[in-house]
Amino acid sequence: MRQVRERCVWSQRITHRDLVPYLIEESHEVIDAVEAGDRAELREELGDLLWQVLFHSAVAAQDADEPFDIDDVARGLTEKMVRRHPHVFGDAVATTPEEVLVHWNAAKAAEKRERRSVLDGVPVGMPALARAQKVLGRAAKVVGSDPVPESVEGPALASESALGDALLALVAQARENGWDAERALRERLRRLEDEVRAAEAR
Repeated sequence: MRQVRERCVWSQRITHRDLVPYLIEESHEVIDAVEAGDRAELREELGDLLWQVLFHSAVAAQDADEPFDIDDVARGLTEKMVRRHPHVFGDAVATTPEEVLVHWNAAKAAEKRERRSVLDGVPVGMPALARAQKVLGRAAKVVGSDPVPESVEGPALASESALGDALLALVAQARENGWDAERALRERLRRLEDEVRAAEAR
């Protein structure tokens, strides 16, 4: 990576912002390989994703004000994983996955003390559907349950496959009406986030 950054004229000009589309694409290609169960493809795509981490680290190493390199990234990750696994690296005990999550969430909360809302840290750039699932989970911590709009009753779904059918049907309905399904969900999420933050402020 250092040689590419030093000797490739294209790579020399690349910034963190320039790399974002590639990072998104490579992440989705890893997901495709996982869901297809293609081991050879997964190995290759994980390498491509790792290259993005190395590339961002190489760009960061040349920052004039706050440089860091891949060793700093790995060191920070190691320290975080040790903190979040006190049942592995410390004296804490966890015999079930639920107990592991208790330790993980406690360590994470201690690290993120500056956060003022359960919604802080949910990436704005996530696809709307994935973001909706994340926001609903966080919102439930404030209001006590998933804040589903009362005016809309979804179909009784028996499986994840049926959920896929229902979502596709909703997208088809949006398309027929000339609506942007992604934008509609983003805008509804913004209203939900406002409601959650207002509830937290009370």
